[in-house]
Amino acid sequence: MARSGMKQGVLAVVAGMLVVSTAHAGGLERSGYNIDLLFDPSDYAAEATATYVNPQRELKNVRDTNPANTNPLTGEFGGGDLSGRPNSVDDTESYWAPRIGVKAGLGDSIDCMADYSQPWGAHTNPGTNWAGANQNIETKVESDNYAVTCSYKWEMGPGIVRIIGGAFYQEVGGFKERLVQDPAVFPAPLGFSGIGRLELEDSGWGWRTGIAYEIPEYAMRASLVYNSAVDLDNLTGFIDLREVGLEKYNVHGSASMPDSLELKVQTGIAPGWLAFGSVKWTDWSQLQVVSFVPDQPAPGRFPTSLDLLYRDGWTVTGGVGHKFNDQWSGAVSLTWDRGTSQGYGTQTDTWTLGTGVSYAPTQNVELRLAGVVGILTSGSSGKVTFEGEDIGDDVSYDFDNDFVGAISTSLKVRF
Repeated sequence: MARSGMKQGVLAVVAGMLVVSTAHAGGLERSGYNIDLLFDPSDYAAEATATYVNPQRELKNVRDTNPANTNPLTGEFGGGDLSGRPNSVDDTESYWAPRIGVKAGLGDSIDCMADYSQPWGAHTNPGTNWAGANQNIETKVESDNYAVTCSYKWEMGPGIVRIIGGAFYQEVGGFKERLVQDPAVFPAPLGFSGIGRLELEDSGWGWRTGIAYEIPEYAMRASLVYNSAVDLDNLTGFIDLREVGLEKYNVHGSASMPDSLELKVQTGIAPGWLAFGSVKWTDWSQLQVVSFVPDQPAPGRFPTSLDLLYRDGWTVTGGVGHKFNDQWSGAVSLTWDRGTSQGYGTQTDTWTLGTGVSYAPTQNVELRLAGVVGILTSGSSGKVTFEGEDIGDDVSYDFDNDFVGAISTSLKVRF
């Protein structure tokens, strides 16, 4: 039987494994939501985690399928004929995903935690020198999430039941640049780059609720947690077309960051050994075509959209952990994440293999290191039809199986 002493080691490294294993999931997922610190058995705990992710997606066989020049009279922004530019390019950028949390036990029945994280994000940066620059030069999305989560627990049978609830405030912003017109079209003295830029930001509130059951003697825990959508009803920003001789003007729109439901299970299976797994559903399909219109319509001010066409994401993880002694624990895991792209975009299925180690020099301090290697599976992107409208008819490309790697370090202090 696996005794509760495992909670100081194996459960901690498993928590870190699950964070790093899902650090490059589909949609705009970066680190998602994580409330594992709430279950720490100490009265007070603080934890800081930094995760570095390095996806290496390369686009190949790129074709400019809309070589038309821009025509401001009709609102067509083809970007010009880019067929002479390179037909392959590195698409993705590496990134950091931090997380900071503190947890306190308030009496025998209530635990609360406060944390900061960056659940959503994306960064592609193929640049201008490729045949698809009329679709994307650089796109970046960032987020900041501030959350408070509490649980109320009581004994039931051989274990403990927890009811979980919380709220979070989220700030989301980003930009996209693409080649609106080939600069070769402009006479030399004008010096226009031909680049157009869309920039947006908004904030909103969300909530979570869940239930968990624990049997500490056997290192067993099962939890089911729902995180609500965050409605961004006032997405505001601007479109800047000054590099094609037009103007910069304000736009607005609306979107929602997705809700999610996650089941986590872990249990001791032999002395010092633990099995764990999780299944998470994320409602990325609510992000299809996000439209933006000018605040003050006028000639030369055009609407635009962010075309995502996501489907729901599913992330499944399974693994085992082992406590070697009072100081050292380790774990390995395998994660499958279903791609959210559907013939448009590069987010195909991802398979990752993770490993992690936890070192606790004292009962009050714990250091953790976890790493992941994985495969971004192959696919292609091109024209698809959404609600009778062609999306992605400007560029087509292929991509092979590509590498993704990640590493996460954390420090936890109990007092």
